[in-house]
Amino acid sequence: MISKQDQAEFLAEAMPYIKKYNDKILVIKYGGNAMFNEELKTSVMRDLVLLQLVGIKVVLVHGGGPEISEMLKRVGIESRFVNGLRYTDAETAEIVRMVLAGKINKALVDRLESCGGKAVGLSGIDGHMLGCEKESEELGFVGKIVDVDIRIIEDCLKSGYIPVVSTVGYDNFGNVYNINADTAASVIAGALQAESMILMTDIRGLLEDKSDEKSLIKKVYVSDIPSLIKQGIISGGMIPKIECCKEAIRRGVKKVFITDGRVNHSILMELLSEEGMGTMFVNGD
Repeated sequence: MISKQDQAEFLAEAMPYIKKYNDKILVIKYGGNAMFNEELKTSVMRDLVLLQLVGIKVVLVHGGGPEISEMLKRVGIESRFVNGLRYTDAETAEIVRMVLAGKINKALVDRLESCGGKAVGLSGIDGHMLGCEKESEELGFVGKIVDVDIRIIEDCLKSGYIPVVSTVGYDNFGNVYNINADTAASVIAGALQAESMILMTDIRGLLEDKSDEKSLIKKVYVSDIPSLIKQGIISGGMIPKIECCKEAIRRGVKKVFITDGRVNHSILMELLSEEGMGTMFVNGD
């Protein structure tokens, strides 16, 4: 239990950061355990509503891989992965749309509203937000984003809503695409010229030694990413995640954070404290 003294000190420390982010756009990529643990889910939604109430323009982008796998299993379709990406035929793409844009998206909107916020559910198909082509033939309808139109998100923000975006895309031939949520978040954040983007994960951030959580690297310049990959510090599944951080910075986002979604109030601690919590990526040499 946090003491009242600690709460007061956190609020005092948060004031300059609240002022800094006032009327700025923050994109949150919501994933990992925080999406499925009920206590964490409520904590995240309350924190997003708080950020909205203090004048920060919050955009929530989500995927939902485990729930997609569960639904495919229920209807008798076996999940197949190619280089870590879900193979998506036309039938699977429709189930992806149903789970992401239907079930998960509307549940998140309802949770935000229940916590006192104003939210609107969207998908990348709405307003032709995320135009796609096939990433590769071997992946089927896994989308590579080739066109982005964020006017519908901007309209929601101007009207005081939190846009909740499911990562489903379209093309001009009526096809539906499954889009990697990290990729979609980085493209959307760049198009919005967001102040910051946060990727919620199930790890503390980038670790110098993967076996030692105390070896957290607090700040990374994007120019150092190739060297960190070469050294093996960035490896495996972290490579595409950090490439998305790099892409967001390239597109104009000022700061990108990878933070631990397993910890209550990790978003508030990341944004509104001097020390932060995870790894911050910035431009520079």
